[in-house]
Amino acid sequence: MTTSFKLELRRGSVVVGKWRMGRYRIERLLGEGANGKVYLVQRDRDWLAMKIGADTVDLQSEINVLKSLDKQRSLETFLYDVDDLYGPDGREYPFYIMRYVRGTTLASYLKQQGPEWFPLVALNLLGKLAKLHKAGWVFGDLKVENVMVADYGHVELVDYGGVTAKGKSVRQFTEIYDRGYWNGGSRSADPGYDLFSFAVLCIQLHEPKRLHALTKELLPQNRSTSELMEIADNCPGLKPVSGWLKRALMGEFADAAEGAEAWRALMHRRVTRNSPGMPGWLKGLAATSGLLLAASMGWLLLDLFL
Repeated sequence: MTTSFKLELRRGSVVVGKWRMGRYRIERLLGEGANGKVYLVQRDRDWLAMKIGADTVDLQSEINVLKSLDKQRSLETFLYDVDDLYGPDGREYPFYIMRYVRGTTLASYLKQQGPEWFPLVALNLLGKLAKLHKAGWVFGDLKVENVMVADYGHVELVDYGGVTAKGKSVRQFTEIYDRGYWNGGSRSADPGYDLFSFAVLCIQLHEPKRLHALTKELLPQNRSTSELMEIADNCPGLKPVSGWLKRALMGEFADAAEGAEAWRALMHRRVTRNSPGMPGWLKGLAATSGLLLAASMGWLLLDLFL
């Protein structure tokens, strides 16, 4: 894998696939990393995302994942085209075209819409992970930046560079979300790895400063899941789900489908009780998005059985 990727495509320029001759107009850069860049492109009237890689073999791994997911019975297609292009430097680069995910980052969405949307968005995220696990994959590099949220809490995962077949070593990860970083288990790709990262993601959303401080204070040998559990226990926004987070950190869920069902059941109990001491975000959920929660539960179960 390369350590940098310097290809630059100008806005308004048109790239043409070498083999399939697809024509794509570059609109803007969406994101970049060590192994490639993602551009927003237009084909006819459709807006799509183009991932250009530095290495054919590395990019092919992502393509294989997306093909596998598209073979699952789903209402949406993710992968649209795979080809090579010639860059301005005359070099040949592999690329693939995927569905463009409209929306905002997870943190931005909750900031704009309010924390009462957290339970619903989290449930939808677990549903996405469940589909991956069912197909034999682990997302690997789950973090706030790799989750996009659209209207009504609809969630999409982006950047499949870390997706790994179950049983292999995780291909890419971000330390703070990594199970091995917290001495909580191996870096073997299993559903528990994603659920551990999901639990850290929840903590990151609610207590980013405390989590960051913790990474600075502790020596590597002193890091542990108990430190993460303590943050969850003492955070008012996470208290209703602290038990669930502990189970995820301890690897007690078989996969994301089981975790999603436990999350759904927890939310249902909390919302139906509607007790005077219920946290604000759950009251808001009950008042403003109870129907959406019910619909999301239905979509999740439908996805899992398709």
